[in-house]
Amino acid sequence: MTWGDKLAARLARATSTLTRIIGAPDYEGYLRHQRRCHPDRIPLTRDEFVRQRLEDRYSRPGARCC
Repeated sequence: MTWGDKLAARLARATSTLTRIIGAPDYEGYLRHQRRCHPDRIPLTRDEFVRQRLEDRYSRPGARCC
């Protein structure tokens, strides 16, 4: 693995961590999970995924502190 590959992997991990911290949907993580655990299912498109996650996040008013 070259230094460029290592840097790219670290940046990908950092990006994934930051998106989870701020609560942004992780589409790439969703796709990895779908391939690993549900290979027979057709994954949502990026737009469908984001829409579903936002609906899930804001449809439960008692689930957040503010």
